[in-house]
Order: sequence, then C-alpha cells, then structure tokens
Amino acid sequence: MTQEEFMHEAVLLARKGMGFTSPNPLVGAVIVRKGEIIGSGYHKKYGDLHAERNAFADCEARGIDCKGADMYVTLEPCCHHGKQPPCTEAILSHGIKRVFIGSSDPNPLVAGKGTQMLRDSGIDVTEGVLKDECDALNDIFFHYITTGLPFVTMKYAMTLDGKIACYTGDSKWITGEAARAYVQQERLRHSAIMVGVGTVLADDPMLTCRLENGRDPIRIICDSMLRTPLDCNIVKTAREVPTIIATVSEDREAAMRFEEAGCRIIKTSQKNGRVDLNELMKLLGSERLDSILLEGGSELNWSALESGIVCRVQAYIAPKLFGGSGKTPVGGIGVPSPSEAVMLENTRLINIGDDILIESRVKNVHGNN
Repeated sequence: MTQEEFMHEAVLLARKGMGFTSPNPLVGAVIVRKGEIIGSGYHKKYGDLHAERNAFADCEARGIDCKGADMYVTLEPCCHHGKQPPCTEAILSHGIKRVFIGSSDPNPLVAGKGTQMLRDSGIDVTEGVLKDECDALNDIFFHYITTGLPFVTMKYAMTLDGKIACYTGDSKWITGEAARAYVQQERLRHSAIMVGVGTVLADDPMLTCRLENGRDPIRIICDSMLRTPLDCNIVKTAREVPTIIATVSEDREAAMRFEEAGCRIIKTSQKNGRVDLNELMKLLGSERLDSILLEGGSELNWSALESGIVCRVQAYIAPKLFGGSGKTPVGGIGVPSPSEAVMLENTRLINIGDDILIESRVKNVHGNN
C-alpha cells in the first residue's frame, strides 16, 4: 500500500466518530510495519482517548510492540493536556520511527508545535499526506477553533424551477428518500439544527436525527415574538431533546411557559425587530456549540446570509417542476445588484438517488479562507 492508501484508511476510521466528538475534531490513526497495518484507532467521542492512543491500545490488546513502526494520523498530534494527555508523549513512549500527518492543527495550543516536538525528538515527520481529504473531515473544527463561532450550514431542498413548496404551501416531499437520508447524516454531523418560527407553524417538525444509534442535535427556534405553539412537537419533546428558543420578546410570562415545558430561552438584542443572529452565534459559540444546520424558511435564510453567519450552502435539487408562485429558498429584500450577490466557491456536485446536491462554501466568511 502507498502512503495515500494508508492515510485513506485513517480517514475512514475518523469518519466513524462523526457526531460524537464535538467540539473536538474527527481523527483517525493507523500504525504500520513492513507495509501492513498492525494497529488502528479513532477518536470515538468527546472526552475519550484520542485516535493515536486508541491505535496504541489496539496494538497492546493484541500483544504487538509498536517500536520502530510508522504512524499515519489524519490531524497533527496534540502536544498539550486537555481531557486527555498529549498524543506526542504517547508517540514518543511507544518508539514510533516515522509519523505521516494529513492536516495541520490550527488550534493555537498545537499549530505546528506537535509536529516540531516530534521532529526535535528525532522522529521523521511527513506532512500533507492526502491533505485535502483530511482537511475535509474537520471544516467545522477548523472554523470553530479559529473564530469561536459555530460553523453554519444553510440547507434547503428545491425543484429545478427553484421552488421550496407549491403555491398551497405543501412541500412533502420535494426530494427522494436517498436525499432525505443524506440529510439525516448532516443532522448527526452538526451539533444543532435551527429553524424559524414560520417553519414550526407550517410544518410542526421534530428536527431529530432518525439514524439508528444516532444523536439528536440541539434544536434552536428563532422566534422573535414567542409565537411557537406550546403543543407543537418540538416543545412537547423539549425534556427529551435539548431545545432553545431565541427571542427578543419582553413577555416574561410567555417565556416562563416555555421554560416550564423544558425549553431554554435565550434573549438577544433586536436587529430590525428580530433576533440578532450575530449575537446569538457568539453566545452559542461561547457554550462550545461548534456547528449549526440551518433548515429555515426563505426569510430566515436571507437573514442568516445578510448577517454573514453562513459558512456553507447545501442545495438539494429535485428533477421536478412546481411552477406558479411557490416560495423560493432565499427571500427577504435581496441584493440590489448582481455585483452585490453573496458569492459562493469550492462548489461540488453530488448525485444522490434521482436528486443532485450542490454544495458550496460562502466566500469571504471568516475562517473559510
């Protein structure tokens, strides 16, 4: 196997931790001797052993001595004490001869220090092996660790003529089962899911992750005037799934009714009479919430884009036409001229069943470049 093939194995391992390591990164590691993998591990969940130490534990459980072996790890090994001791110490104590690294760690506590520590100790280090694939694992972590703000993915499904619902308001279902299953993976990947009160009133969603052995995201409703029905599915299950209602309302009695149902109320300053999304992101980021899947309607989508909080856009496009005056994915007043459009970059197309996912990064968002 080549260096890239060994690192690809580490990438596959890292993906197994998706949804459970937040706010830590996804990391996989394999230990190789004479062209054969003799140990492997990944970061399974926040607070548990890191990938490197799990790989060493795998070897130890099978009575294998790692001395003189190579290690492939998707992210630069940490060199500081956190929930776990430094992985650089484990690499040195096990006598690893060479380390191959996929991504550099932008965490100020690491940021090249881990690599330099290994080199200073006589270990041969090769960086950037399968870098793009390794970087793709942790776009959320990289953004959060450098900005302190959640990575926001704006997701919507639309027809080929750009409609997110029929003129009657009916929107179930635009995309097929395969695309909807893919969305469940995204709900697992993100720490929270956010909608506006309009979506709650129109669809009465649950906003849970329906994957077997999955994890439900924290649910956030942007509800400036506290119009969310107390008998809606989200409020009725707020004691089972953490639920936040962001508002600018001064109605303390109404807020208490939601709190009694198990919801948490976050009050922000007003921005055009609505929740200040920038302030909300700072508050959520300070609480170690690293990512949000925005499944709002057209008005919240525009507000999120206008405020500059959106990092990535996912447009699921179905090969069907609704016609008429149905809603489009992004509403609001819009931009006054094409030159002022929200610019996207790094676009990729993914075929999912009969549908197409177009995924792009928002250009010039802090942490995207």
